[in-house]
Amino acid sequence: MLKQFFIICSGADTDLLNQCSKGEQNKYAGIGATVFFTALMAFIASSYALFTVFDNLFTAIVFGLIWGLLIFNLDRYIVSTIKKTGNIIDEFIQATPRIILAIIIAVVIAKPLELKIFEKEINQVLLEQKNQLTLNNKNQIAEQFTPSIEALNNDIESLRQQINAKETEVNQLYNTYIAEAEGTAGTKLVGKGPVYKEKREKHDALLAELQALKIENKSKINDAETQIAQLKADYDTQVLDSQPIINNFDGLMARVNALGTLPWLPSFFIFLLFLAIETSPIFAKLLSPKGSYDLKLEDQETAIKTVVTQNKNQRKLQLNTDNAINDRIYTDIEQEEALYNYKRNKARELMQLHVDAFFKNQKNAL
Repeated sequence: MLKQFFIICSGADTDLLNQCSKGEQNKYAGIGATVFFTALMAFIASSYALFTVFDNLFTAIVFGLIWGLLIFNLDRYIVSTIKKTGNIIDEFIQATPRIILAIIIAVVIAKPLELKIFEKEINQVLLEQKNQLTLNNKNQIAEQFTPSIEALNNDIESLRQQINAKETEVNQLYNTYIAEAEGTAGTKLVGKGPVYKEKREKHDALLAELQALKIENKSKINDAETQIAQLKADYDTQVLDSQPIINNFDGLMARVNALGTLPWLPSFFIFLLFLAIETSPIFAKLLSPKGSYDLKLEDQETAIKTVVTQNKNQRKLQLNTDNAINDRIYTDIEQEEALYNYKRNKARELMQLHVDAFFKNQKNAL
């Protein structure tokens, strides 16, 4: 049962192959087994690749099955259409387009399995790329908020410098009127004289200005700090909102690109393995000697071709004969006087009927 199934997979004529030896049947069973397991590998590879795209197991299996059946049909067609002619060069030229197609199929099958085999290494590469993307994302978002935050910090610093400058001026006036009272500076008269009172009033006025400035600037500083806090909150929100996009950076194209950053030699050997699997039925067919099945198939096709050619030539000769006979018949009839008189009488009757009908129509119209 299994042998018969693999023979069907090879695309061979089962009725014709049953008339051949066991060795010939085993050869085509081996070719069919290669075709079947190549399609099975294609199903597994495409299912995994599609699962990385859709993240849905059922969808991946359905489309993977369709792809596996497509590869099975292509391989079966490729193997079954290679005809043994006995000339290896002619057979190779005949199989060249099929070998190119087999190489393309091998690439398509091998790549998803490479992604699965090197999954851990690919995940490490993707993790490094995600971390770099996260840093780049934070820097790009920060560029939107940093100028505003720095401007607000500069305003706060300017407001504080105004307060400090006013405090320094008030302290200087305080020291001045104290020194005037002690007699160590100014008029150098001990006591609270007119000069002392003047300097004290000036100090008190400036101190009142300092208190008002502190209240005003503190309100402005609080507003600026509130705006800075809001900007920082907006920055954190944008970072959190964009992070899931970076976390999902592990699709099929990202994995293929990550695989490209790994050493090429292991991937190349895996590709060679699948190339050997995919092309093995073709080369097995090319390298195998012309067997009894090929001879029987050639005999059957040649017989059909001969019959078709004979039928075609026979129809062509029959057509030429019929044309020659018809030409002779109508040439002879052309010279008969009786046929001429008969046709002339019928034409006269037909013209009379036309005249009568025209007269009747004209009469009815009046």
